[in-house]
Amino acid sequence: MVMLGFNPNIIGTGQTQSLGSSRLVARSPGPVIPYDFREIKPKKQLKEIRKVLLPEKKRFIIRYGYKFNLVHRCVICGSQHQWEVSDPMRPGIPLSEVNKGRPLKGTYCPKHAGIFKQMEMLEQQMLAEEHGLEFKAFLPKARLPIINRGPLTDLTDSDMTSLISAGWLISPPKGTKENPKEQYIRLMAEIGNKLQQIQNLVGVINNDDE
Repeated sequence: MVMLGFNPNIIGTGQTQSLGSSRLVARSPGPVIPYDFREIKPKKQLKEIRKVLLPEKKRFIIRYGYKFNLVHRCVICGSQHQWEVSDPMRPGIPLSEVNKGRPLKGTYCPKHAGIFKQMEMLEQQMLAEEHGLEFKAFLPKARLPIINRGPLTDLTDSDMTSLISAGWLISPPKGTKENPKEQYIRLMAEIGNKLQQIQNLVGVINNDDE
């Protein structure tokens, strides 16, 4: 008996490709979004998200060392990011086995820092459930820089850095002139953030080429 439309070579491959592709998407650079679990049970979810956060290894016949183990580089996707000390999303030092192992030189980008926070929340949720406690999960979300000082007449270095990194173009009001110091600060902030954007694009291009 022949079944029309039946191909034994593709049965069961759809789920495998979906799981594999979702992990690759989660490990690639991108916006800060929560990781979408494929597993249902918390213990399997923890194992799944830990695989997403494993540092990228060098691609040789024998995998030895880590590809992006550099200062201000994400150990997962390789994108450049320098954290402010006061940033609440700033992650700790990455470990070779995510939650154990030796410390690495790199860091996490905002996307993978959010996924790491998500893993920590899952661990706390599992711990609370083991002890019969109630736990409300919280996932950090990306926020645009907000300035709550009322009408502004000038901008600080941190103001310009935040605005330029968010895509704003800063120019003095019409009819006013910048003094040399103000012009220097604005131009240096623009150059620094443009270089940051270029470095992020280089990391994405390198990942695409590989």
